[in-house]
Amino acid sequence: MNKFMTATEARKHFFEVIDQAEHPGVAVAITHEGIPKVVVMSFEEYEGWQETMQIMFDSDRSLDKDIRAGIKEMKSGKKPRGTISLAALKKELRL
Repeated sequence: MNKFMTATEARKHFFEVIDQAEHPGVAVAITHEGIPKVVVMSFEEYEGWQETMQIMFDSDRSLDKDIRAGIKEMKSGKKPRGTISLAALKKELRL
């Protein structure tokens, strides 16, 4: 559950913001001139987000590497790893 408050409210009630944000699943968005500018959340939740982002980044980097290798193999005239011909696929699927 996200809560919103102005920067002025957050400043006046700073320790309340901390108390609210330390609960799992609760984030406090602080607005300035009606626009959300920052989010306060528990450190545990922040670490979880960081870990998730790192996993996604590593996965994307690995996938990007595999795609580039496949393109290179195709350009060189080699059959890319893990591919089969359409005829072989039809035979395997008994089509």
